[in-house]
This record gives sequence, C-alpha cells and structure tokens, in this order.
Amino acid sequence: MTTPATPAPEPATRVRDMTVDDCEAVSRLRVRGWRAAYAGLVPQSYLDGMDLAVAEDVERRRASFTGGLTIVNVVAERPGHGVIGWACYGPYRENGRPLARGELYALYVAPELIGTGAGRALMAEVLTRAAAEGFPDLALWVLRENAPARRFYERAGFRPDGAEESFETDGVLVPEVRYVRALGVPSAP
Repeated sequence: MTTPATPAPEPATRVRDMTVDDCEAVSRLRVRGWRAAYAGLVPQSYLDGMDLAVAEDVERRRASFTGGLTIVNVVAERPGHGVIGWACYGPYRENGRPLARGELYALYVAPELIGTGAGRALMAEVLTRAAAEGFPDLALWVLRENAPARRFYERAGFRPDGAEESFETDGVLVPEVRYVRALGVPSAP
C-alpha cells in the first residue's frame, strides 16, 4: 500500500527593505497584480496598456530612493522565486498633505502565489513597522468590488469606516472604500 505524498512545505518567505535593484521586479509585479486582481473591475483597455508604463514606473521608483520620501517599501522573497511580493506605506495623504495616521498605499503578491502566506508576511511587517513609527492607525483604499482583497484586509483587522471615493480610468469611474485598523498589538492577518 502506498501512502499519499505529503505536499512539500512552502519555502520560507523573507520580508526585507526594498532596494533600488528591486524596482523593475516591483513594477512588473504591480502590473501583474493589477491584471489579476482588477480584471472586470477596471477597463480592460487600461490593464492591457500597463506594459507601456513599466519603464516609467521603474524610473519613478528609482528616483524615489534619492528623493528622501517618507514612504517605506518592503519586498517579500522566496528562494528560487526572487521578489514575490511588495508593500509600501507612509503618512496618510489628504488634500496633498500628510496626516498623523498611516496609509498602506499598496500590497501585491505574485498572482500564482496568493494564498501561500506571502501577503500575510508583508502585512505583518507593515503593521509592526507602522506601529513602531508611532502611527495610531493605518488606513487603506480598496476597490469596492474586490471581494478577495477586502476579505484579506478584514482578516488582518481592518474595517470599512464608511468613506468612499472613486477614481477615473479610461473614462470609467472605479469606486473604492476606505478601511482602517488601529495599531498597537498586531493581530494575525
């Protein structure tokens, strides 16, 4: 009698500060993340045209490393995969000025690795760092119709606070909702 093979455990995810050498991998990851998460939620014409913006995005990211910005970028990596995830946060932006609260600007994981713990590792690192920096809470904006992302954020302790905004992409308004989580003792995402 043969026993079923035990699945190999996922290799350990390491979260570290992003470096200038990670800019291209992060820009490509962002495009892949948008295409996977936002298909059917934003115009396909916008998603299809994102490849053209990768080079510009890479240069913007590289410039941010010399600009002295207060944005924190971290990446997740695994042996044999390289950079598999990225998150960034900083002061909450409202009307062009930073506020005391923090804001999670982005969190992306390679689409084929969603559900493997990389997103949870990135979120745990962001929550720990943002709390250590003294942010009283962390806010984020998520597409209203992006149910998987909303579930992920809710499992990490975020709750919608009733604020909603829309942005325009290729002539279509895309609604977002704001989620907020008090910082202090991090809970498991």
